[in-house]
Amino acid sequence: MKLFEKYIVVNYLKNFFIIFIALDLFYVGVDILTNYNTIPDSANLQLLYALFQGMNAVNYVLPLSVVFGMIVTYFSMLKTNELICMYASSISKRAFIRPFVITALAITLGYIGLNSTDFAYAYEYGSNLKKYNRISSNSEDLFLKHNNQYIYFKKLDPLKQIAYDIAIFEVDRTDLSKVIRADRATFIHNSWVLENNVTIVHKPHVASLDDSGLKIEKVDKLQTMQDFKPKIMDNVYQSEYALSISDGIDALKFFDSQGINTSKIKATLFYQVFFPFFAPLLLIILYFKAPIMGRYYNSALIASLFAFITLIVWSGLFLLSRLASSGVLFSEVAILLPIILLLFLALYFYSKH
Repeated sequence: MKLFEKYIVVNYLKNFFIIFIALDLFYVGVDILTNYNTIPDSANLQLLYALFQGMNAVNYVLPLSVVFGMIVTYFSMLKTNELICMYASSISKRAFIRPFVITALAITLGYIGLNSTDFAYAYEYGSNLKKYNRISSNSEDLFLKHNNQYIYFKKLDPLKQIAYDIAIFEVDRTDLSKVIRADRATFIHNSWVLENNVTIVHKPHVASLDDSGLKIEKVDKLQTMQDFKPKIMDNVYQSEYALSISDGIDALKFFDSQGINTSKIKATLFYQVFFPFFAPLLLIILYFKAPIMGRYYNSALIASLFAFITLIVWSGLFLLSRLASSGVLFSEVAILLPIILLLFLALYFYSKH
């Protein structure tokens, strides 16, 4: 890494983290003041709630901080004449923007990687603490379809991956062939293991004369429902899907195979994977429209205008993502298309200079 690139990256990261931490703490502070009466009285749960809200705030403030960090760094260098000195030292505009873009892309990819973990469930955990004084909320009375099975769960704990009072109705075309009941089931190695009073009732086929009749079988354990993850089951009845990228891909494959509408899941995945890239792309566009000398321009006014444009673009894309999540617009049109347009616009400015 060249000396000027190292200098730019250090200053950019410093401004980025200052803005990011300030916005994140501001978000958490406003949320705690707004929901103070509904937050648990326990100090440990209050700290956990603040932690989860801080993690949830990353979804909103990190892309903004990526762009704001560049704006602050650029205009501070413009004000101290460092920018014009670098240009006078034969550093091109492309070479100058490259450290910003690489750093912004690294931050964005790191954020997308976090969304592949339980980090994506921070909002859900915080809401559960506020409503139930615990991290996980149990879903009750779930009735689901899995291939040729209809499954009823009296209670499901998606965090512990345990279900209680299970009944599985297995059908052969339109004929009920088997009923499986168990007091408890645990999700282990991508399948559910039924245990505690596992009973299998084999129903005789109506059209078969050779059937031996009703048969009741009791077993200690039974493995069934392969790749039917608890988070997939829990989110079937949610008004909003809260899924990590890995769980979202599994849910998309599973529900698509079952013929269930996957527009909300697809919108969630597109938002997590493609939406964050608006920040480094917008960073490039704003950079090539920024002045290179502060003598003939009102730098404070232009910096404020850039910040306002960033907020407008972010809020517009966020609104489109909500419309896609509600099923009003296709995810490809509401989320992916604007990002592609920003990509072509950024490439145009980059190639033009």
